Amino acid sequence: MNFCSQCGGAVSLTTPPDDNLPRHVCTACGTIHYLNPKLVVGCIVEWEGRILLCRRSIEPRYGLWTLPAGFMENGETAREAAQRETLEEARAHVEIDDAFALISVPHVNQVHLFYRARLLEASFSPGLETLETALFAEEAIPWREIAFQTVTLCLRAFFSDRAAREFHFHEAALPPVSGRI
Repeated sequence: MNFCSQCGGAVSLTTPPDDNLPRHVCTACGTIHYLNPKLVVGCIVEWEGRILLCRRSIEPRYGLWTLPAGFMENGETAREAAQRETLEEARAHVEIDDAFALISVPHVNQVHLFYRARLLEASFSPGLETLETALFAEEAIPWREIAFQTVTLCLRAFFSDRAAREFHFHEAALPPVSGRI
């Protein structure tokens, strides 16, 4: 960050009084600019025992499979973001169930939140950021082609809970792993 969004003045990286981290502080008006993690929200969408996956048409991880998910926008709830992202990436209408997994990814300043969801009808197709959409039975999940470690963790927890016939909320944090989130 080079300039203040309040007044356009130059900012400097300094630790404000009564703070413990360096922040971008405007040298003209004194506004402190906090940079915080981004929230990625998505769904584990189920239809007749199978899971909806999307093959990415964008970087990072072009061509690999993921759950429908993306960055939450200002002015929407986490549930609304999960529903919107599922519609944008898979053109799928879903009913959102409970929050299922929260995974902190501090090395890329993100938090990933996944909800369990059900397709309202067997109608879905690739959105603008998706090459292909498909429903996968557990035994057919392309594990070696999953784009993100957070998705792998989420799916493994989902299938474990489903086998136990009892869903729980899962929370985890990922350490840095050579370019994977």
